[in-house]
Amino acid sequence: MSPNPAARPKDGARRLSHARVLDVDPLLEDPKTRIVVCCGAGGVGKTTTAAALGLRAAERGRKVVVLTIDPARRLAQSMGIDSLDNTPRRVKGVDDSAGGELHAMMLDMKRTFDEIVEAHADPGRAAAILGNPFYQSLSAGFAGTQEYMAMEKLGQLRGRDEWDLIVVDTPPSRSALDFLDAPKRLGSFLDGKLIRVLLAPAKVGGRAGMKFLNVGMSMMTGVLGKVLGGPFLKDVQTFVAAMDSMFGGFRTRADATYKLLQAPGTAFLVVAAPERDALREAAYFVERLAAEDMPLAGLVLNRVHGSGADRLSAERALAAAENLEDPRIVDQTGGKAGVRNSPDTHGSSQAPESPAESSASEPPASESSAPDSSAPEASPTPSPEDDVPDADTPERSVDQLASGLLRLHAERMHLLAREQRTRDRFTARHPEVAVTEVAALPGDVHDLGGLRDIGARLATGEPELPESDV
Repeated sequence: MSPNPAARPKDGARRLSHARVLDVDPLLEDPKTRIVVCCGAGGVGKTTTAAALGLRAAERGRKVVVLTIDPARRLAQSMGIDSLDNTPRRVKGVDDSAGGELHAMMLDMKRTFDEIVEAHADPGRAAAILGNPFYQSLSAGFAGTQEYMAMEKLGQLRGRDEWDLIVVDTPPSRSALDFLDAPKRLGSFLDGKLIRVLLAPAKVGGRAGMKFLNVGMSMMTGVLGKVLGGPFLKDVQTFVAAMDSMFGGFRTRADATYKLLQAPGTAFLVVAAPERDALREAAYFVERLAAEDMPLAGLVLNRVHGSGADRLSAERALAAAENLEDPRIVDQTGGKAGVRNSPDTHGSSQAPESPAESSASEPPASESSAPDSSAPEASPTPSPEDDVPDADTPERSVDQLASGLLRLHAERMHLLAREQRTRDRFTARHPEVAVTEVAALPGDVHDLGGLRDIGARLATGEPELPESDV
């Protein structure tokens, strides 16, 4: 089977030879594409990818909002905004010649929860809920709340129908699956047996309610009271009573947003690095998306390494480095073997004498026994080590530098080979997934120019840096 021409290496960069190539621009330009969700394990570049996609779509004529849940605030910095909050803010410096706009916002989990309460409860009940200590703990840090509120905010943005495209940077959770599971988990919590039991006394009301609580829940409340404390349990009961009319709304909105993610106008991009753990989780997420009937556009393989000199193998580079470090391993220049076999001619232009000539030219023993004080003293016989430059000579310094570079190249080749094996395992398991690659950059992206460059690489699938960037 011949390699896919679109996936053929450029400038010596190693590419996936049999993977489908993800074409990003048609996805971003299609007016039917309304939501792009960037998901994957933590630390693989989801935030940068989401921002770069948003910028590229805006400069190609679409009105875009990027929703990030990244607490590091790198998105705001790269877009030249002092800070992001729960309100979309327009990004300056975007090329709007095609008529597009770019807005960005950062999810404020608690503020989003407050907005839900204010929108779906009367002012008195809303004030009671917002001031409840249990609600304040729940809205600020309950497990899964951040993921649920990201889904809630996505539903709000889509419902306003103000933007052509919404790009979502999913939360930096331990597992990328939390984003899909959170609405169900929170909905199950709000509709669960514990909530219904705690809600029952408030529904009965008055002394009857207290009697029900004391008789029907004496064992449970006794345990909870010891573990959580009486005041905390009372806060929970007060919160549940105030939120009773809103529980159904949470479930309804969660289901609606979940269906929105399954709709044809949504596209999921799984972001991963060419590392075993990241691609293993990416493969698991691809399978989960398929099981949930959610539309997967492809895989963004981020931080891919390459080399413009990959014709020099690691083995040859290491061998050359060893030769430079110890020249006695092999001859470095022509003719040195003859020098080593006839050290008496070292430094002389005369050919070695034959044995007969040597014998005829020797003086008699009696004459040679007395040293000739007028003759110059014979120099010691040179050794092969004399051919090796000292460590402090310019020649030796160049050799050491070249040896170090060769060893660095060998390490690079080993890294490329390891990444290639990891990518091949993924594509063998999921040949249906389209892939695009982005080079490992020398530093963080911190401005629109950097995001624009990342967007271009996402669209072309070109993994290596151009010479001007090195």
